[in-house]
Order: sequence, then C-alpha cells, then structure tokens
Amino acid sequence: MGFPDCASTIFETIEFPDVYHYTAIIAGKLAGGSPIEAVAWYSRMAADGISPDSFVASYALRACALAAASAEGKQLHAQILKQGSSLSSSRPVWMRLLEFYGKCGEFTSARKVFDEMPDKDAVASTILISCYVGFGMVEKALATFEDAMEKDTTCWTAMIDGLARNGRMSEALELFRRMQREEVRPNEVTLVCVLSACSQLGALELGRWVHSYVGKYGIQLNVFLGSALIDMYCRCGSLEDARKVFAEMPHRDVVSYNAMIGGLALHGRSSDARAAAHGGHLRGVLNACSHGGLVELGFQIFEAMKRDHGMEPQIEHYGCMVDLLARVGRLQEAYEFITQRMKIEPDHVIWCSLLGACKLHRDLPLGEKIARILTGGADAAADSGTYILAANVYAAFGKWEESARIREKMRRRGVAKEPGCSAIEVGGEVHEFLLGDIRHRRRREIYQKLAELGEALRLNGYSPATEEVLQDVGEVEKKRALEIHSERLAICYGLISTEEGATIRVVKNLRVCNDCHAMIKLVTKITGRKIVVRDRNRFHHFEDGACSCGDFW
Repeated sequence: MGFPDCASTIFETIEFPDVYHYTAIIAGKLAGGSPIEAVAWYSRMAADGISPDSFVASYALRACALAAASAEGKQLHAQILKQGSSLSSSRPVWMRLLEFYGKCGEFTSARKVFDEMPDKDAVASTILISCYVGFGMVEKALATFEDAMEKDTTCWTAMIDGLARNGRMSEALELFRRMQREEVRPNEVTLVCVLSACSQLGALELGRWVHSYVGKYGIQLNVFLGSALIDMYCRCGSLEDARKVFAEMPHRDVVSYNAMIGGLALHGRSSDARAAAHGGHLRGVLNACSHGGLVELGFQIFEAMKRDHGMEPQIEHYGCMVDLLARVGRLQEAYEFITQRMKIEPDHVIWCSLLGACKLHRDLPLGEKIARILTGGADAAADSGTYILAANVYAAFGKWEESARIREKMRRRGVAKEPGCSAIEVGGEVHEFLLGDIRHRRRREIYQKLAELGEALRLNGYSPATEEVLQDVGEVEKKRALEIHSERLAICYGLISTEEGATIRVVKNLRVCNDCHAMIKLVTKITGRKIVVRDRNRFHHFEDGACSCGDFW
C-alpha cells in the first residue's frame, strides 16, 4: 500500500490478471488516497471482460463516491443489477451504493436505495444522514434520524456533528443531552463534536462536564480530544483550564500547540504565546504578534520561516502579516505587502482585514479601492459580512448613497445579512439574544435592568457614540439602536440571573462595536463584575473599567 508505483509495475507483469489482482490494486489506490486512479483501474477491469465480485464492486463504488465519478458509478450500478442476486443482495454493495449516490448529491436515487434495503440498520441510517448534512440538508437528515429504528453511538454522533457543522450549535447540544437521557454512551468523536459546539456558543459549564466525563470513564486524552478541550477552554474564556489540559497531555502535536498558542493570542497574551511556541508553530506566533501589535517581531518571524525553517508561507501566514500592519495603522504598507510581496492570490479575508482597518484609521481613498476589489466585479463572491463591511466604510464617512448602493447590490445577488447574535450560558443552558430581542421568558426583567444600567451609565459620564450607528437616521433612533445591541441584552440577563460577583461570559458572532466596548468597561466599574466577551476577532476581559485588549482590536 505504501508503494503504489511499485504495485502498478508488478501488476503489469501479470500475464492473466483476475478479479483478485484487480481487487488488490483498486484497494491499494483507494487506501493511498487516489480514488480517480482506482476508478480507472476498475474501468480497465471491465474492459478486460472480468466480472466483479462483491469485494471489488464495493471498493469501486467507494472510489466513485470519493471521486464524485457519477457516470462511472451509475454504470457500475447497472452492471451490478445485471449480475443478479450474487451482487445485488450483498450488504457491502448496498452500503456503498447508498454512499455513492449520497456523496454525489443524487438523493432521489440514494433514497430509493435506502428504502429498498432489506436491513435498514443504524449503519445505513448514518450513511444517509452524513450525506444529507454534507449538502446542508439538515431537515432531511433529522427526519432520517428520527425515523431510524436503530440508533447506535455513531448514528447519534453523525447527527450531532451535522447540526454543529451547519451552525445549529444549540440543537447539537440539545441532541447530546437527549442522547444522555436515552443512556447511549458517547465515544471520543462524539465528545469532540460536542466540544466544538461548546466552543462556538461559549458553553463553559457543559464543556467542563464533558471534560469530567473523559476522566470518569478513563477515556484517553489523545491529541485529538486534548486539542478539542484546549480549544473549548480557550474559546470559553478559561485559559487556566486550557493550560492544565495542555500540561496533562501525554503527547502533543502541531494541532495542540496551535490550539494553545492561538488561544493565548486570542486573549491578548502575546508574550505567553511566544513563550509557548516552537519552530513548527509559526502561525500561532504570528497571530500572537498581530494581537499584540508586535510588528518588528512579526516580520522577524515571517522572514525566518523560509530562511531558517525551509517553510514557504501559506495564505494564513500572509494574512497574519497583513492584519499585523493593518491593526497598527500602517495601511499603505499592508496594501503594498498584498500587491507586491504575496506569492499567493489574496482571499477576501485578507482584503476585509485591511478594509476594516481603513474604517478604523479613517483612510477613505484606500477603503474605496479595496471595496471595489471585493464587491465591484460581476463575478465577486463576497459574503454578507464583506458587503456589510464595505457599506459601513462608506457610511462611516457619511457617503450614504454609496453605502446604499452596496447594500442594494448585496440584495440583488441574494446575499442574506448575518444578524448579530450574543450568547450567554447560565445554569448549563445557553441563552441567545438578537438585536432588540423580546423572545426571552424574562424579557421584562432584562429590559428593566437595561434601563437601570442606562441611567447609571449616564450618571457616570457615559455618552453614546452615535457615529457607530451607520444608518441615515436621527440621533434618538441612533441612541436607541445602540441601547438594544445583543451583547447588552446578554449582559443584563447575566446580571439578573447569576450570583453577585460572578464573572459574566458572553459570546458574540460579530465584532463588538466601539460604543459597546466603552459601555462594558464602565459597567464593570459600576457593578464590580468581571465581564468576558468573545467577539469575532478576539477575547475582551473587562475588569474595573479597563479591557485586556488595551482598546486595540
């Protein structure tokens, strides 16, 4: 298996190869990550007039699924049907047919295969569920899951993972709780999926429960699970727990190091991140330099990548350097770095990093140039965040017509705006808030606390930064829009539902605005609470009127 060229050479010396020889070469190509070659070998076998058995047919169908070779797979299916029950009744062949049609997006055929299967067990249901979620068809996957007569750990895991990968984190965690109630024991993969959902939602209490479960049942803390725990603790705001897991891991690889280094950088601990880094973990170190504004050190590390370590910079390394220059206001240098020094085509993430800095550092000419790059062309594939950022840059300079034009272009292209959402975990339950949300069962208490907080802020000198509201409306409307930001509602819920003195932890899917950042600093001074906010860019540890980011994010 480790010498595919040698295997092919030896095969060519066989005078009359049979189905067993072809099975070996096809299986080898498949194991070696060459499904297209495996399909070609099967086509050659068919051309030689050799009839397939269930083993080679299942290998070939697997190859067709991985290579998305729709035409070849359908031809193989027809051949299987012609062979009669010797092949068509084989369980491995049924399973591979289901996988083939599902991975190729042929769900009418996949469903037909599934419905005609004599034994629709948990494995078959899992295959179909995984294929549905791979194409974002979550409701179809859920229906298949609920209809399944048998559900083993793998089936539950596939559905939990599918929900998490499609952004439905709360549902993923609720399904995990249901799994527990039905006394189905999770495995290592299940726990990693759950930890991923905890990371996204900031569900620290549930994440800690998963960690205790690992210890209770003696599950090995390998690099896969250990890295997931480190990432969860870092993203949920507990660096101390992350460091403890990192120290306890018997083996560490580049993923676990980058999880720890990236977590430290996310919390603004740049010096700690550098101390934790080794030569092979340069992305994390560059990220740390970016968050700490360490320009010279960042360039020293970047230049040393190829010179000292023989590493060609990848897109993420270039992105760190652009972000580093952009954050400290060296915008023209960042633009020239992209256009003159990058050996890779810049992606929209890099351009957006610089565009956001143009808004922050008030450079309209460069901002307009980048906005045209991102949204100007007919083939521009900008997402909602890119369009909104471009529109906000124009609005920040009072160019309302240009801002409206960008938003109209976004609407015409059918790009939906991502709503701002903030989440807070209280008592093991995650509560999510949108702008001006009135869905929560304790909404009256939340808005009463919001009003009380507003009065206390005013008495302490707070004045809303209405320039943050990038809409052409009056001052009153702008002030009201700021008052009901989702993170403020989440913080108010935390204030009324947790013990006095307890730290409030909030996760927001977008960047926290300057006004909310200033307001939260003042809230910590008024209430004596610590507030930890994780936004799209980094962590903010607010305490006694200050933030760990030093107002630099």
